[in-house]
Amino acid sequence: MIVGLGNPGREHRDTRHNVGFLVIDELAKRYQLTLSMAPSQVPDTFMAKRFGTEPLLIAKPLTFMNRSGDAVAALARYFDVGAADLLVVVDEAALPFGRLRARARGSAGGHNGLKSVIERLGTQEFPRLRLGIGRGDLRRDLADHVLSTFEPGERAELETFIARAADAAEMFAVEGIGKVMNAYNPEVTAPEID
Repeated sequence: MIVGLGNPGREHRDTRHNVGFLVIDELAKRYQLTLSMAPSQVPDTFMAKRFGTEPLLIAKPLTFMNRSGDAVAALARYFDVGAADLLVVVDEAALPFGRLRARARGSAGGHNGLKSVIERLGTQEFPRLRLGIGRGDLRRDLADHVLSTFEPGERAELETFIARAADAAEMFAVEGIGKVMNAYNPEVTAPEID
């Protein structure tokens, strides 16, 4: 199960906080899946599933970032998906724009969407893929930054960035988080984000 976190609504569609949604949209396009409302037992979530040798469930919670855990936990229960088979895709302001970082487990690291997922699942033991959106001007409020749209130079690279993140998510679905970490985590030593 691959879940991209973001905020619903036209006013949030092209913001940095919604890169998780963009990855899900890219996966839906690749697999020619149509996102539709999840079963009634799962609150406010668009999802699509594909069966076959490598079954795949993709989802976008529409519960707003800070309550993403409600939808993620309900999806995991409904479809009987264990924490190790869940990949949560989120934005990360502490990573430079375009950088990916995969982890098998860890804390929320200040991310309210991850905090909600951890609380509702009752564990930190689930894979996550953080997508670097950059921090921007340090004098600017972080909430304003993550809810802003991308700069023109970033927009030119956004499609490639989202495609790489979708590639990483596909790799997770087939080969697991270890392979993703080896293939996509930067080799340069950087401060850890747990």
